[in-house]
Amino acid sequence: MDDRFDRRELLLHLGDMLEALSCLARTGAPHTPVVQLAKEEDLIRDFEFLGVLAPKMTVDELSARVASAFFLWPKELLDTELNRTALASTVQHELFDGNLDGWSAYVAQIQKKVKWFGTGLPETKPNVPDERGHDTAEQVTPVGATPSARRNAPGARKGWPWPDPKTAR
Repeated sequence: MDDRFDRRELLLHLGDMLEALSCLARTGAPHTPVVQLAKEEDLIRDFEFLGVLAPKMTVDELSARVASAFFLWPKELLDTELNRTALASTVQHELFDGNLDGWSAYVAQIQKKVKWFGTGLPETKPNVPDERGHDTAEQVTPVGATPSARRNAPGARKGWPWPDPKTAR
């Protein structure tokens, strides 16, 4: 399956997440809800995904959760076999646990470019306030996340970003 363009779109989304965090940090309001800042600040208004987060999630909390939500993405996006479940499940668990409406809206936004994103995952908890004292050091094992035995296999990496051996010089 040729999923180069899906990988590219997800990599661009990861970049958008990091840019949004940088912009949020520059607001100097670490204890302000992200949704509120997304409505008020021109600098972050274009990041649609910020508007679907839990209404009480603060900038500090989002910063910690984004690290946990996206830590697998660089490895997974460069792995030979794309683990679609792992890519979406960490985001679902870390950013949308207890926010079913937000998760549905987020998935709809991502699926405009990556049709399969978020499909086949178990539902999040119904809309409830997220009261789980999130610990940034907590180890998260996303659904379907397993180390690939083929990641380091010789000749296993083909296609973007690795050139076809026939065309590489």
